[in-house]
Amino acid sequence: MKHTTSIIKLFSLALLLISGYACTGNFDKINQKDYQVDKEELGREGYNVGASLKGLQGLVIPTEEHLYQFVEALAAGSFAGYIGCTVEWTAKFETYNPPTDWLEAPFSDLITRTYPFYRDLLDETEDPVALALGKLLRVSIMHRVTDMYGPIPYSKIISKTGEVSLTVPYDSQEEVYKQMFKELDEVRDVLNDNLTLSAEAFRRFDNVYQGNLSKWLKFTNSLKLRMAMRLTYIPEMKEEARRIAEEAVASGVITLNADNALLKVEENRAAMIFNDWNDHRVGADIISYMNGYKDPRREKMFTIVKVKGTTPNTEADGYAGIRIGIDVASKDKMTGAYSKPIISSSSSFMWMNAAEITFLRAEGALRGWNMGGDAKDLYNDAIALSFEQYGASGVEAYIADATNKPEAYTDPVSGTYTDRGGPRSTITIAWENDEEKFERNLERIITQKWIANFPLGVEAWSEFRRTGYPHLIPVVENKSGGAINSDQMIRRLWYPPIEYTENLSNINSAIGMLGGPDNGGTKLWWDKKSGTNP
Repeated sequence: MKHTTSIIKLFSLALLLISGYACTGNFDKINQKDYQVDKEELGREGYNVGASLKGLQGLVIPTEEHLYQFVEALAAGSFAGYIGCTVEWTAKFETYNPPTDWLEAPFSDLITRTYPFYRDLLDETEDPVALALGKLLRVSIMHRVTDMYGPIPYSKIISKTGEVSLTVPYDSQEEVYKQMFKELDEVRDVLNDNLTLSAEAFRRFDNVYQGNLSKWLKFTNSLKLRMAMRLTYIPEMKEEARRIAEEAVASGVITLNADNALLKVEENRAAMIFNDWNDHRVGADIISYMNGYKDPRREKMFTIVKVKGTTPNTEADGYAGIRIGIDVASKDKMTGAYSKPIISSSSSFMWMNAAEITFLRAEGALRGWNMGGDAKDLYNDAIALSFEQYGASGVEAYIADATNKPEAYTDPVSGTYTDRGGPRSTITIAWENDEEKFERNLERIITQKWIANFPLGVEAWSEFRRTGYPHLIPVVENKSGGAINSDQMIRRLWYPPIEYTENLSNINSAIGMLGGPDNGGTKLWWDKKSGTNP
């Protein structure tokens, strides 16, 4: 990370409306290669609409390196067991004591960058397809925000007369979800009505599906399925979750890797946080699981490092992860000892893949829902899709493996951070054909989905909180002052201090909706399963 004295501040509405997009004091190196023309020029041939759509696409998984780092690596990626920090910071998200200004990025920055693009889109066009795509992208971005925080400003940000304000009352997370489901249905209907539209209409404005509306429709239904599954442990929402999920699958979800949602970029600037800055390495959790399973996807996902050999005082090529939630003594010692994700400046940003959606269907089928297939078959198909996505071999043997289990974590540097409580799980890979094995098969589904979804930190962290799977290693340094239980782990991010100075009455109401204090130990609306991380 390149050091900054502060992150963004929540600007006044007047400044926001004048600027046309969110300004940031310290995220001033945003990669805007696609948008570096003025509005008069953009107005020709509909490029204003394209700029807004591309701007929104760049915020679903943030493409700007600093924002990606704060959201996906420092925060959600560490909470998900995916990514650990190599820098000698003693205050950070993964030890539950981030600096105050770090809290701005996942909340204020995402919100203040999203709405200028969305507001401009509403101002610039009445085209129903463009508006539907903009609505879908807003849901995609803000769904991640609500799953990090809980209540957020959502339904009231844009008034019925089209005015935009960021200092508005929050919606409860239940209200946010209900509004998002309604909007996804609206998007679905518009896309269904326009499937004969040539891809050329939006190709130049679409870096995900190149104007193919049938693929956007599958993504819409798949996002609806992903969100429906969040509701499974809310007693009063179980039947609604089933209805929404079955409806999404019946409408058509992603089933092939050819339909994966991948944002293509001219330059993947998130790669520099691993390859140039060397601020992060792969987490001990996912490496321990995949090493134990002897997972063939490792060579496609992670770099090889030297690990202890099978005989004393020898080394071998292998994969090693960094324990998450430690105080790093020396960055130089850390960067060479641990694997990093295989990512380059030409890599796309993954939003969603066929494996995840098929795992979701497997879970639904396990619960007795109509998901268009048997739970076991869908589970096996999902693993096969992930292997296909990575070009890995050996899927048949992997699916049939009823022996290998996750391994205990041994710290390869000094042994200081070896996990004395490991291995954290005994779950094997092969499906168990026993109706009484519901919970073990659920753990299988979530664990394999977690592997397949790397590096989608927000999604993996959300599913860990929902289900308690996979079993993760508790942080070594819990500096929350007792607000967060080390065994329960962090349940949400707390609101940045600027909300208390700029939006006090509304933030107080939002905290009332939480049902607990504004800290990392308070559970979200859908976080209802007892015995999380059992």
